[in-house]
Amino acid sequence: MNITLNVNGQNKQVAVPSLDMPLLWVLRDIMGLTGTKYGCGIEVCGACTVIIDNQREHACVFNVGSAVGKKITTIEGLSAPGTQSHPVQKAWIDNQVPQCGYCQPGMIMACEAARRAGHHGTEILSELKHLCVCGTYQRIREAVKTL
Repeated sequence: MNITLNVNGQNKQVAVPSLDMPLLWVLRDIMGLTGTKYGCGIEVCGACTVIIDNQREHACVFNVGSAVGKKITTIEGLSAPGTQSHPVQKAWIDNQVPQCGYCQPGMIMACEAARRAGHHGTEILSELKHLCVCGTYQRIREAVKTL
């Protein structure tokens, strides 16, 4: 079936086999937006975090049917092409947070959702419950303190 999703500020027509399909697979496999990662599939690791209507959501368990009519932002849509990096992305770069980088898009999106909710600095840390196997938590804390 064909549905329309608003992803990164643009309406996109996509053909999905079922409205129960996780949004993650639509973003990655159908739309080619591979910045959102698959980690655990059970809302624990946070690698699949996107922003839907200014709320942090885990795309691995968020059904695509529930996303219709909502504004979805992925890591690809955080900064406009050809512009300076988004403030959260810049904080990540300035504090040399990424190591392997796999979990970083989800963490960045969770930080941005917290910022949109009015949180700053260390307030954001209480919202960030993501897993990073590389152990860059100290650099993540330093980056978040600058927001």
